[in-house]
Amino acid sequence: MFTIATWNINSVRLRAGLVERLLREEAPDILCLQECKSPVDKIPVEGFRALGYEHMVARGQKGYNGVAILSRLPLEDAGDRDYARMGHARHVAARLENGVVIHNFYIPAGGDIPDREVNEKFGQKLDFLTEMRDVFHEERPERSIMVGDFNIAPREDDVWSHKQLLKVVSHTPIEVEHLGAAQDAGKWVDITRKDIPEGQLYSWWSYRNRDWDSSDRGRRLDHVWATPDIANAGHGSRVLRPVRGWEKPSDHVPVLASFDL
Repeated sequence: MFTIATWNINSVRLRAGLVERLLREEAPDILCLQECKSPVDKIPVEGFRALGYEHMVARGQKGYNGVAILSRLPLEDAGDRDYARMGHARHVAARLENGVVIHNFYIPAGGDIPDREVNEKFGQKLDFLTEMRDVFHEERPERSIMVGDFNIAPREDDVWSHKQLLKVVSHTPIEVEHLGAAQDAGKWVDITRKDIPEGQLYSWWSYRNRDWDSSDRGRRLDHVWATPDIANAGHGSRVLRPVRGWEKPSDHVPVLASFDL
């Protein structure tokens, strides 16, 4: 059995102390980070290694994007893909010794206006999702786990107000439809919602809202999915809401699941 966590850290160097705290307190076997905002050689691995996380597969760039997989378990680099040809470090994969492949994604946020005609970033987001769909169609993933900041809250109970967010980027029908098409193409199972099927559930609260906890205007943007051949092994999903209240936090919190594999 192993436990995997995913967390948009919003700068791994700025928040290395928070990463170390999570590794000490929760001790997931694998931690997938997004928005590392660092070249790979500048990621502060010494502190992570001191806590037993001796393995890392990562892609990075200065100041933006970046994805990393930290692990106590041996793993090998399984490559990456430049989705939508953006030249961004938004995907990396690693293979565990048992053959399970972990995909770590940082899907583009998409800007503020949900119209690709006036907002290039929104078009890039839709293209990124379309390529994910096509890749999963061409080569059906097996024994795979896909995690990351997908920047989409697909269900009505994944946002604080479905009605008020229908025209807000991250919950628009066209984004939900594109993510659903990618999910269907790979037959991916949403492990978090398999374990927690009912009720409001969020992993992100805006920095703009200082009183984030009591107002609770959140969205579930961070996901753990698995292919159907191993989905039944997934259990114990948790969203670590209290982490949003740590000092100088990310606006996202970790999402965890365990797999009996």
